[in-house]
Amino acid sequence: MLNWDEFHKEDGETVARATNAGHANEANMDRLDSAGGAAAQEARAVTANDSAAIIRAKAALDSLDVAEGLAELEGASARVAVDEKMMINCRADLNQLVPFKYDWAWQKYLDGCANHWMPQEVNMTADIAVWRDPEGLTDDERRIVMRNLGFFSTADSLVANNLVLAVYRLITNPECRQYILRQAFEEAIHTHAYQYCIESLGMDEGEIFNMYHEIPSVAKKAAWGLKYTRSISDPKFETGTVDTDKELLRNLIAYYCVLEGIFFYCGFTQILSMGRRNKMTGVAEQFQYILRDESMHLNFGIDVINQIKIENPHLWDAGMKEEASQMILQGTQLEIEYARDTMPRGVLGMNAAMMEDYLKFIANRRLSQIGLKEEYPGTTNPFPWMSEIMDLKKEKNFFETRVIEYQTGGALSWD
Repeated sequence: MLNWDEFHKEDGETVARATNAGHANEANMDRLDSAGGAAAQEARAVTANDSAAIIRAKAALDSLDVAEGLAELEGASARVAVDEKMMINCRADLNQLVPFKYDWAWQKYLDGCANHWMPQEVNMTADIAVWRDPEGLTDDERRIVMRNLGFFSTADSLVANNLVLAVYRLITNPECRQYILRQAFEEAIHTHAYQYCIESLGMDEGEIFNMYHEIPSVAKKAAWGLKYTRSISDPKFETGTVDTDKELLRNLIAYYCVLEGIFFYCGFTQILSMGRRNKMTGVAEQFQYILRDESMHLNFGIDVINQIKIENPHLWDAGMKEEASQMILQGTQLEIEYARDTMPRGVLGMNAAMMEDYLKFIANRRLSQIGLKEEYPGTTNPFPWMSEIMDLKKEKNFFETRVIEYQTGGALSWD
């Protein structure tokens, strides 16, 4: 058994050995680097067994310009400092994820992954029975289900296209890009969920998926969003000037604050109210998870918008503030019109007037979240239970159709 003197002596010898081993390892690594480089170069040599195609391939690689490749990666040969990172117009290497500048973006990515779900996990048996039963739903309730599936089945595709074809390329912060990739996947899951509902209920897929062309209240919302995508989805579009930076900012406000932040709320409230009445609980459960995803998307987008404002205060001038306010007010008006179209009569314990109050309440939130003046003073939330649904943890199910936490990559148990 060692006494303390022996222990400290051995401990010191261990440290010394470790230090010497470290120096030895550095020398070994240098020798390995040299040997590895030589071995790689030798592998390029033409051998008697090489076919003509292989010889051509090796010859083509002899002219590969490594420096040109690094330039394409925007300075990949230099390590990135946190202060060099920016939300837009950053020339630091986009492929160096760490060190993080925006910890909130990485946390949102992790939170999104933790909330993973898939549509097929939701049991649609009860919904199918209710939908097929002539007495299962009123005409007003059927109209709500069809109108909302018609809008949402294409709305999330519009968002995904905007993210993948434009926003991802123009946001120059890697941890934010990481979240955008996660969001794009979630938009695909949402589109999948709507398709799963439509197919399960035996709806006319052509009718539902073409509502954004054929139903005016749906078409207006889609057209409003698309006009803010046209310029930045051009592959030749680049930020870097006041005008182009403002164009990207408009797009972010349109898609995060309005499309996801206002246009989704009437439909979500209607479907979730139906679920609270034990009707179409499978559809409602999927909308619950989608709403939770969209709430995270919205919060991420608000943070991105505000960070761009902080880093580029010259963009947030009086004209841009007025334009942003008008965008939110226009979106609110379109959603009010959509509410009146989808429920011309009272249904599910709500009516168009109550929904208008709710949308004005939501609009005030969006305005204040990006530092603008509220335009609907005194409005309150007539549907406080919506906040309860959004705040539920992922293992909780508002509609009690399942009670087990998600198991990533596995099947869920049913109650």
